[in-house]
Amino acid sequence: MEKYNFYKDNPTDKVFWVDNPDTKGEFLFSFDKKKIYNLFADYPHNLSKKEKQIFDKENPYWVEFFKDRI
Repeated sequence: MEKYNFYKDNPTDKVFWVDNPDTKGEFLFSFDKKKIYNLFADYPHNLSKKEKQIFDKENPYWVEFFKDRI
């Protein structure tokens, strides 16, 4: 089983970023530390409506970055 390190940018955030030391350039995140999303492969189409709202609120940079996907 792979071991991941979960962290938050801010203590009040609901999005956990996932640090996988075995890869570079991969942006992984989770809401529950169980299901892990790949930012470039899964955003926004594989997130639930509620997950997308939470992610967007906490990560305006990525919302702007992916604005052509919405």
